[in-house]
Amino acid sequence: MTPNPYRDKDFQTVRRAYQILTDAGVDVRLCLPFEVDKSYDLPKDLRFSRLDRELPGAELIICFGGDGTILHMSKTATRAGIPILGVNIGTMGFMAELENTELEQLRRLATGDYTIDKRMMLDVTVFRDRDIIFHDIGLNDVVLTKGAVARIVHLAVECDGVQAMECGGDGVIIATPTGSTAYNLSAGGPIVEPAAHSILVTPICAHDVGSRCMVTSDKRVITVKLIRNARRNAYLSVDGGKSVRLSMGDTTIIKKSNLETSLIRLKERSFYDVVNQKFRDNR
Repeated sequence: MTPNPYRDKDFQTVRRAYQILTDAGVDVRLCLPFEVDKSYDLPKDLRFSRLDRELPGAELIICFGGDGTILHMSKTATRAGIPILGVNIGTMGFMAELENTELEQLRRLATGDYTIDKRMMLDVTVFRDRDIIFHDIGLNDVVLTKGAVARIVHLAVECDGVQAMECGGDGVIIATPTGSTAYNLSAGGPIVEPAAHSILVTPICAHDVGSRCMVTSDKRVITVKLIRNARRNAYLSVDGGKSVRLSMGDTTIIKKSNLETSLIRLKERSFYDVVNQKFRDNR
């Protein structure tokens, strides 16, 4: 189990989950999903293992937190070939399977009474001339945007080498169907069900009224280039992670990854039920 200590106050949710799972005969290990601030005092009665030490023998990962925590863990879990179950202790929690009031359903993990939902990921590579300066995978989205200064970034977007869009504004979002309910939605992009085979391209606050969101096939290779900019740089981030500074002439290549994130499902429900519930509960 990987709890977000900043979300789960005094690890109350994790303590309940730990008891439920151990009572069901599950061997449980506690690991932090990321390094916490040195000033943060972890409870003395809980024993934490190192994540890299426990991963080789793990059958699944239960992640406690919001969508950001689940996204952070998705890369580690996917590269290790381990499915992940999200327990929401955040706000929207579109990727979480359970709310913190539904922990009793964790007992089903002991008997393998669950299904696996495969989610496509994006493969992201940034070239500077012929050198690769950045490479990553993402479950939600790739965002290319301006800095904090109020100015416009000019980007050209190509699909399979053919220019599809040139936009000036705050940037552009390249999203998976899973990421359609995240930043893409806030920027005016469409909601796309996770099972769809597509990649979304959504301008952010475009100054050109002709710039519109595009939904492409997941077989397309998306190329984004910085073409004009007063300060000659922009910033790229994957799944809301640390930003990478881009310079004039850098080329970002985005395509469907060969890797897929495996999300554990315990409940039979439609994606549209989830959407309706999340928007209703967060009005």
